[in-house]
Amino acid sequence: MLVQPEMTVAGGAQRSADLRSALDARLQELAVEYNEAVAEMTMAGVVDAGDDVADLGTKAFSRDQELAVALSIRSRMDQVERAMERLAEGTYGRCERCAEDIPVARLTAFPSATLCVQCKSLSERR
Repeated sequence: MLVQPEMTVAGGAQRSADLRSALDARLQELAVEYNEAVAEMTMAGVVDAGDDVADLGTKAFSRDQELAVALSIRSRMDQVERAMERLAEGTYGRCERCAEDIPVARLTAFPSATLCVQCKSLSERR
């Protein structure tokens, strides 16, 4: 868990180092997942000379699903990288829209959150 509920987001250098370490570990986990997903995509996309139309359709469907998984993982990697940038800038834990503190409970559940609950709700309504 990156942010403990009893802790405040603001903290000293040790707190930032702990957060950076945890975010970096998560980024590495996601990078492994992403590389595995991409490797599986390239293996599944091979067309066999004996494939009929149904086989080709099934392979295309599987490729689309695998691509969606890879894109989802990449998106999460981007979110973690953004959180690391915000940590380096000293703005981690503050909402990008209203500049209020993001509740610690939200950061505990979603450490790469950049919006508070209210601003996130407003953005999803649009």
